Amino acid sequence: MASATDTTTTTTTEGRRPGWSLIGPGLVVAATGVGAADLVATLIAGSKYGYALSWTVVVGCVMKIVLVEGAGRFSLATGRTIYEGWSSLGRWTHWYFGPYIVVWGFVYGAAAMAGTGLPLHSLMPFLSVPAWGILSGLIGLVLVWWGHYALFEKVCAALVGIMFVTMVGAAALTLPNLPELAKGLVPLIPDGALVNVLSVAGGVGGTITLAAYGYWIREKGWTTPGHMRVMRIDNGIAYLVTGIFVVSTLIVGAELLYSANIAIKTGDEGLLSLSDVLASRYGAWAGSVFLVGFWAAAMSSLVGVWNGVSMMFADFVGHVRGHGQDHPDSRLGGKWYRAYILWLTFPPMVMMFLGKPVYLILAYGVLGAFFMPFLSVTLLWLLNTDRVPREWRNKLPSNVAMVLCAAAFIALAVNELQKAVRGA
Repeated sequence: MASATDTTTTTTTEGRRPGWSLIGPGLVVAATGVGAADLVATLIAGSKYGYALSWTVVVGCVMKIVLVEGAGRFSLATGRTIYEGWSSLGRWTHWYFGPYIVVWGFVYGAAAMAGTGLPLHSLMPFLSVPAWGILSGLIGLVLVWWGHYALFEKVCAALVGIMFVTMVGAAALTLPNLPELAKGLVPLIPDGALVNVLSVAGGVGGTITLAAYGYWIREKGWTTPGHMRVMRIDNGIAYLVTGIFVVSTLIVGAELLYSANIAIKTGDEGLLSLSDVLASRYGAWAGSVFLVGFWAAAMSSLVGVWNGVSMMFADFVGHVRGHGQDHPDSRLGGKWYRAYILWLTFPPMVMMFLGKPVYLILAYGVLGAFFMPFLSVTLLWLLNTDRVPREWRNKLPSNVAMVLCAAAFIALAVNELQKAVRGA
């Protein structure tokens, strides 16, 4: 892959038809967004309703394509980062985003390390889950510390490859019922399935990392409206791959769990349960291969967040301190970028041993529930005003799609808030 400073990338994207060698940032944002919790939500939907919710995967991919394209279009059309756009809407965005990214990073850091530790402990039990998780966090830190985007992109691509092969392979192993899968593409909501519909559609392909897309395309070297077409191709292919991956997860849930009336645990441990089912049905090798895919999904999310959200934090702090987006402290590899990597890695280690403080988890749930509505509504605002050149503003189809996204994510936010308050 070309680096951000590779002039060949810029020339190619502006002068010739873009090729597969240019696909990268979209796959990074999609891979980062598909974590273990999202896979479990999809597996549970498949185990409860079979193929009936297949259509929600398509809807989820379309929603994320719309939002990621909007974030990328804003950055390419204006030359500004998404945080600069949010800041132009008023200081209230600082008061939401600042506490959110700090609390989110602390809780997510522990969850991400635990998520990588679980499959590694199952494969190699000579270290505990916390020990494997901490080791994974430290590896993530080393991979992104120096800010080499090209290396980071290659690592993510390799992890995506492992995720894709293992999950699609597991789906193929179950001999899916293709006619039933096709019937499931007709939008119907079974009784009591609304929460599962929202969870699957909302969980396809990420939350805060969607907003990091503009930073990744900048590091890729896509910085002008001339890169708009390759950005859209990149985004579309990335979520096509994601859709196939998530549909494969639904197939596994439908064929292995729904047909046998097997329930799995919620949270990351649900994937361990599935590896046991695969091992008992097809042999120990199948369970082990799936655990490798589980680890790749968790590790891709960890590495992506350690890189992308750290860039967002650096931009936030730089903006609040009055620095421009090109100031070294506001960029990849700068001091605030590295400070947030340390924040993601070391303080959360305490939570892995001492448990999760209730009020911090409550704050995480409340602040996090608002992020996707926040992103949807602010993109609508930014892309329909003079903050964006007229030719790149939303057209009617984009506005309709973003309004529907906002409505869906507001409904999901209400559900998440209720769960967070009940669990407090």
